[in-house]
Amino acid sequence: MAAKAGSVFRCSECGAEQPKWGGRCDACGAWNTLVEEPTGRPGGRAVGRSGDLTGRPPVRLSAVEGGGVGRWRTGLAEFDFVLGGGVVPGSVVLVGGEPGIGKSTLLLQCAARLERAGVTTLYVSGEESPEQLRLRADRLADDPGQVHVLGETRLEAILHHAA
Repeated sequence: MAAKAGSVFRCSECGAEQPKWGGRCDACGAWNTLVEEPTGRPGGRAVGRSGDLTGRPPVRLSAVEGGGVGRWRTGLAEFDFVLGGGVVPGSVVLVGGEPGIGKSTLLLQCAARLERAGVTTLYVSGEESPEQLRLRADRLADDPGQVHVLGETRLEAILHHAA
């Protein structure tokens, strides 16, 4: 049973939200605890981080204001350079490459440096457990600081923890 337009299913045990009823809460594993609730938002249209509806009509790129966007510098000069001066808050960066070339190590270093600069970070891995990430962090010269880690692949659960 899918949620009606403008509704979600909330777990009465842990409060996690799910877009459809599944019998079992993905976040806490409790059975038959999902209750349908209205969201107050119109259904069928995604809502972006800023709260604006993402179904806006296209505009000319030249008409879009581009200034005033700050960046978080990671302290890794080449990485910051590739990103145009650092990570744009709210952006998504896809890092790809062959297995074993250091993607996870690079991103764990970035997360640790951002955390030390006062930026709260959540490192989510769908392939490594928190214990494996700790072993990786211990091998690095960078102290992992207060980086939060999560071993998870389900988007709903990741969004629940990131909120």
